[in-house]
Amino acid sequence: MKNPLHYQLSEYDCGPTSMLNALACLFEREEIPPEAIRNIMLYCLDCHSKDGIPGKRGTSRAAMMFLCNWLNEYGELGIMPVSSEYLSGSSVYISEESRINHALNHGGVAVVRLYLEEEHYVLITGIRDGKVLMFDPYYWDKPFEQKDIILTEDHPKEYNRIVPFQYFNQEDEKGVYALGPTDEREAVLVFNDKTKTVPEEVIEYFI
Repeated sequence: MKNPLHYQLSEYDCGPTSMLNALACLFEREEIPPEAIRNIMLYCLDCHSKDGIPGKRGTSRAAMMFLCNWLNEYGELGIMPVSSEYLSGSSVYISEESRINHALNHGGVAVVRLYLEEEHYVLITGIRDGKVLMFDPYYWDKPFEQKDIILTEDHPKEYNRIVPFQYFNQEDEKGVYALGPTDEREAVLVFNDKTKTVPEEVIEYFI
């Protein structure tokens, strides 16, 4: 059985919450080892505030990269059928040709760093009709000013936002759900190797 995705408990734990939601979205509850949960929490929340308080600047890119590598090694050991891929810079964007869209179309999900007033992690779970299906772990109980961003509670195991493509590809850090400056972008693709699909082979005919 799969669990509903969950919201962050503080202002800072969007990173580990989104990574845990990635596993919850891809795997049955009985398939998720406690070690995976422990290590996601252990490796994240590694940034210190200006006052030196640990965790009060959330999760670093280095921590996400390390966690991505750990998930791959964990999968290779055969403990859990999980694999992941770390993306950065110009490879992080939303379009029919992007690596993120490709992963979503073949059974994966994407944990993406973007902007919601400040840097923030969310989980992208699907694409539909030029819109992104996304679970934002930051609890929000009122409509957005942007009328085409839809809040929904009808799919608690998959997504709670429906957001048009164009919001993501903005470089303006003040843009809602903007991926921001190209050279600072980051995403982690996560797959359940048992349910991951591969594109059919393309056969070219020459006349």
